Amino acid sequence: MLIQGILFLVRSSRLPVFFLSCILVACQPGNRLNPQAPKEAYNTTEMEVRNERFLSTVHVPVSIAITDIERQINAQVNGLIYEDNSLDDNHGDQFMTKVWKRGTILMTAQDSLFQFTVPLKIWAKAGVSVLGFTQYKETEFEIDLRFKTKFDLEHDWSVHTQTQSDRYGWVRKPTVSLVGFNIPITNIVSRLIDKNLGTITKTLDQQIRRNVDLKTPVLKAWNTLREPYLISEKYRTYLQVVPKRVLITPLRFEGRMIRATIGIEGYTLTTTGNRPDVHPAVSLPDLTVVPKVKDDFQIGLLSEASYQEAARIASEEFVGKTFSFSDNRYSITVTSMDMYGQNDNLIIKAGLKGTINGDIYLRGRPYYDAKEQTVSLKDLVYDLDTKNILQRSASWLLKGTFANTLEKQLTIPVGSQIADMQKLLQEKLKNNRLAKGVVVNGQIDEIRPDQVYLTPTALLAVVHARGRIDVKVDGL
Repeated sequence: MLIQGILFLVRSSRLPVFFLSCILVACQPGNRLNPQAPKEAYNTTEMEVRNERFLSTVHVPVSIAITDIERQINAQVNGLIYEDNSLDDNHGDQFMTKVWKRGTILMTAQDSLFQFTVPLKIWAKAGVSVLGFTQYKETEFEIDLRFKTKFDLEHDWSVHTQTQSDRYGWVRKPTVSLVGFNIPITNIVSRLIDKNLGTITKTLDQQIRRNVDLKTPVLKAWNTLREPYLISEKYRTYLQVVPKRVLITPLRFEGRMIRATIGIEGYTLTTTGNRPDVHPAVSLPDLTVVPKVKDDFQIGLLSEASYQEAARIASEEFVGKTFSFSDNRYSITVTSMDMYGQNDNLIIKAGLKGTINGDIYLRGRPYYDAKEQTVSLKDLVYDLDTKNILQRSASWLLKGTFANTLEKQLTIPVGSQIADMQKLLQEKLKNNRLAKGVVVNGQIDEIRPDQVYLTPTALLAVVHARGRIDVKVDGL
C-alpha cells in the first residue's frame, strides 16, 4: 500500500523519475554496496624474498705460535744440511765443506720481521799454498748464523720473503795445524762465509715459500662455508654463504704469537625446502690485504603468514562485532573478512550487514612491530571506489572510527617463528664442528626489523640478524 501511495503521488505531481528512485532506495531495509574490487598485484615472489642476499664477512682468525713454526722448521732441517765435495768447482776454489745443524733453530718475531738463529757445525777442507806447494788442511768449527726475514703474502696467495744476514757469532773458531801449530783461519773462513751468505739466504727463502701454505686451509674453510647449513628442521631452512673474495689483515706479532685475521666476504641467504646442491671450489680468488676485517655478518630471518591464516585471525577478532555510528542511528555488523595484496598494500575485504549491506575494501601498509612481534597496519584507508560509493550513500561510515579500529586492532602474531629461528641460529653458532678441523662460533647481537613483503601466497615479515661469526680452521 505504501508503494502504491508513493506511485500515486508521483503520477499526480509528476515528480522526476530520479526522485522516485531515491525514495525507493531510501525505503529499503538496507542499501546494498558493490564497489569494484582493487586489482590483485605483487612486486615480488616468496622465493625472491627468501633468496635476498646480504653482504657479510666471516672471520677466520689466524693464530700461529712461533714455537710451532720452530718445531716444523727443526723437524724439516736435521743432520747434514749442505755439502760441497769438490775442490775444483766454483772456479777451482780449492774448498770443500759439510754443514750440519748443531742444535735447535730458534725464531723470534719483532717489528714485522722474523729473526732466526741457526746453530751450525762446519767441516771444511781447503788448499793452502806454501812456497808454491799446495797443502790441504781440514778444520771443524761451530757458528751461529743469524737472519732477518720480511714476510708478505701476494695477491695470488704465494709467499714472498726477503731474508738478509744479521751477522754471525763464533762458538768455536776454525784453526788448522801447520808445522805443529794451530793457526787461526777465522778471517779466511769469514770471507768464505760472507761470500756464500747470499746463497744461504736464497735457499732459506725458497724453503719458506715451499713450506708455508695458507691457501689449502683457507680453501677448506671456503668450501665448508659454501655448504648449506641446516638451522631449522621444522621450517626446513638452510643458511648459505656465497663467498666472493678473501681479505687478510697484515701480520702482527704479539709475544710469541703471530696473528692476523682472514675475512671471507660473501653473500648470506636463507633458503627453504630441499637442501641446495653445491659443488666444491678448486681455487680461491685473489687475496686482498686490508687494514681491518669488518664485523658485519647478517642474514634475514623470515616469518610467514598466508592470506588465509591472516584472514582467519582477523575474522576471529571482528566477525560478529557490531559498530554503531551517529548516536546509534546507524550500525553495521562484520560478516566476513578476506585479504590479498596489491603491490605494497594489503587489501582488506570486509562483508557488512546492517544499515548498509555488501562488501567494502580498505587498503593499508603492513609493517613488522618489533615491540609486539606482530604484523600490523598503518595508513589504513578506504579504497577509492569504496570511498566514492560511501560518500554518496553512507558518509557516516567515512566519518566514523571503523577504519581506525581495524588499523589498531588487526594484528597478526609472527614473533614466535622469528624467535624460534633466532634461538636455533644461535645454538648452531656455538662451538659447532662443521667438518673435521673446522669449528664455527658466533654471536647474534642485534635483531633489526626490515619490512613485510606481500607475495602471491603470503605475507613475509623479515628481520635482519646481525652479529659476528668466527671459523677456526686447523692449520691456521
